[in-house]
Order: sequence, then C-alpha cells, then structure tokens
Amino acid sequence: MAGGDDQERALRDALDVSPDNLPLRLHLAETLLRSGRPAAAEGEYRQMLLRDPASAAARAGLAAAFFQQGKLREATVLVEALLEGDADGATLVLHTRLLLAEGRDREAAVQYTAALALDPRLDDADLTDRLQHLFFPDPAAEEAGDDEGIALTADAESDGPLIEVERPAVTFAEVGGMDQVKEEIRMKIIHPLEHAELFRAYGKAIGGGILLYGPPGCGKTHLARATAGQISASFLAVGLSDVLDMWLGNSEKRLHAIFEQARRRAPCVLFFDEVDALGASRSSFQASAGRNVVNQFLYELDGVQADNDGVLILAATNTPWHVDPAFRRPGRFDRVLFVPPPDAVARAAILRIHVKGKPVDDIDFDHVAQKTQGFSGADLRAVVDVAVEEKIRVAMRDGVPRPLGTKDLTAAAKAVKPSTHEWFATARNYALHANEGGAYDDVLGYLDMR
Repeated sequence: MAGGDDQERALRDALDVSPDNLPLRLHLAETLLRSGRPAAAEGEYRQMLLRDPASAAARAGLAAAFFQQGKLREATVLVEALLEGDADGATLVLHTRLLLAEGRDREAAVQYTAALALDPRLDDADLTDRLQHLFFPDPAAEEAGDDEGIALTADAESDGPLIEVERPAVTFAEVGGMDQVKEEIRMKIIHPLEHAELFRAYGKAIGGGILLYGPPGCGKTHLARATAGQISASFLAVGLSDVLDMWLGNSEKRLHAIFEQARRRAPCVLFFDEVDALGASRSSFQASAGRNVVNQFLYELDGVQADNDGVLILAATNTPWHVDPAFRRPGRFDRVLFVPPPDAVARAAILRIHVKGKPVDDIDFDHVAQKTQGFSGADLRAVVDVAVEEKIRVAMRDGVPRPLGTKDLTAAAKAVKPSTHEWFATARNYALHANEGGAYDDVLGYLDMR
C-alpha cells in the first residue's frame, strides 16, 4: 500500500508541474481505479474531459469508475455512446457487466462473445461462469468437454431434431383481445395457407415474417403458439441458447441448421423470442462475430439458397429500437405489429383463466378489469396470486377457508404496480424522437387513447 501511495504522490507532483499532461493524468486515474479508489479516479477522468472532451479513454475510464461506485445508469449512458464509435474490447466487457446488472443475460452473452472475438485475453472466469448456461445448454456435453455434443452444433444437413417440435393445441379462441394483431397474422400467415391457390395466382408466396413488439408479459409468445395451433402447424421456439456459441462460426451454423429443420417440416411456425439479442443493430458490434450472426440471420430470412415457402417466421422483442433496421426490409419482417397490454375485455378473460380451479365466489370480472388498466397478462396473474396468498393467510388465522371474491381481487390490484409503465416511458421517447417512417405510430396512438 505504501508503494502505491508513493506512486500516487509522485504522479500528483508531476501533474502539479504539468497539469495538462493527459497521458500522465490518465496513468494516475488508472492507478486509482486499480487500487479500488473509483471516486478519486472519477475526479481525474473528469479533469481529462475538461481538457479533451473527445477523449475515448477518459470516457471509458469514467464509465468504469461509475460502475465500481454502483452508478449504473451513468455508466450505461457513457458506454452506449462509446459503442457508437470504435469501442475496444474492455468497453465491451464493461457493457457485458452492465447488461448483467440489468438482468439482460442474453444480450450480455452476445457482447461478451464479441469482446472475446476482439481480444481473447479479455476472457474473465467470473463472466464465463455466469454466462456459460447460455453457451452450454447441455450440461452433460459441457462436463465431458465435447464441443461436438453441445446442443445444435450438428451439421446443417443432419436429419436429427435440433429444436423440440411442438404441436400447440391452443388457438386464437384462447387468446383474449388483440383482434387487430390477430387479423394481421391471418392475412400474412393463415390465409395464404388456407387459400394457397388464390395467393399463388397473385404471385404471393406462402410464408413470411412478422415482428411482434410491446411490453413484457403481454402475450407475444402465447400468440405465436396460437398461430401454429390455428393452422395445425409445427412450432419451433428458438431461444438465444439454441443459437449462441462461444466458438467463432458455430452460431451461424446453428442458425442455418434451425432454418433447415423448419424448411423440412413446412408448414411450420418458427418463433424467435427476444430477437433483439440475435438481431441487434450491427452498429453496436465492434467485432465481426456479432455482425456475422446478424448477417446469417438476414441471409436465412431471404432464403437465398433455400426456399422458405411454408415457413412462417414470427419474432418477439420488448426493445424493437435495438433490432437492426435491415430486418424490416420487405421480404423479411415486413410486418411489425405492436402488442399492447390487454384491453378490458381481455383482462376479464385472463382473470377468469387464472382463477380457474380455485374456490371463488360470484366475481365481477368486468369490475376488476376496470381497476387494472395498463396491467399485462403477467401482472394479472400476480393480482390473483396476491389475492390467493391473502386468503390463505386469513384461513390460517381463522381456521376457515373462504372463496375469492371481487373485493379480494380489487384489493390485490391496488398492491400490484403495472409493469408496463416503465416500458412505455422508454417507448414514448423513441416514438417521439426516433420514429422514422412512423414505425412507432401505434405506440403513440395507444398512449393518446389512455
């Protein structure tokens, strides 16, 4: 410690003589950061930025100092600005840590892979341990050290199943509300299958892509399954762990293999959840690894060397502003549909589903629905859970179990905060300031009607 103090004293003495020596000040800031004094390092990085506002090294260092102090929002703002330029691998690693802190593990895995592709020396045991469940979905294969055995590393021509094939029993009849979204899906996906000859007569291929976006918990995945059930098609649900691999080139192979499986099983609904992690804007990737996955995805959507006829591609995201704009080109995800929180009729239907099988009194579901404006399907499930827990608590106290009633659900609704509010706060900013081509007009329309 004494040696470190001596080094800091010597650096400060030198800066007293030459206060505008930026390399010297950077060295001092980095020394303070390494010694666990982020607040002091923050001061030095700020002094650098006063003298050179464009210094990427100072901004990256300041972001690291913010992160060490738990100032995650400030660190994120700086890092995202750096990612728009030529950020180095260390910045990508810091971005990985920030994404993990926000619970965005899948996006963190993509950034960590890009960082290692840029500089393998940035391999961090802690990050690898935290993210390995995304890289190694098959624990037995990982334990055996068999890279060939990891799920989905099979050759694209393999006849073996890569993604579990589902045959959903749910149809649109079990999806409350969302009539406009369902009608768009019918026109784009269902009618071409039911009236194939008519659509071919007009030169319309059977298949195509729809991107669903909106707040989390509003039924995008449920709607995708219902689409497959509506047409009695195979359903392949693809997660990031089914595609992402830490070895260069394997992610692209996996993606191609998944599309080939869907093509063999046509008619088939191929569903990508959290597609923003696989199809993130290429400007956010500083290494070729991430860009290559996006390019491969676009290549498969185009069906350059394979026919996507009969492959119905649905994707869902909570953050459409992070999806690469190229995905919205006609022939790819040429329908971008907003999935709003359920309306009053749908909320009542969802509540009926969640209380099914529970002891209930004569519940006025329409009344409860009016008290849950802006609630997502997941929020409504939480309302029922809270009401049930309170009933159990009272039953244990009084020794007499009583059924759920309207008052129980309305009281529980007051205790549950709608999770969609935070999403709309962010979406409003994009809808007002980054609404090229009217991409988010539906969001603005929904907000105006509230």
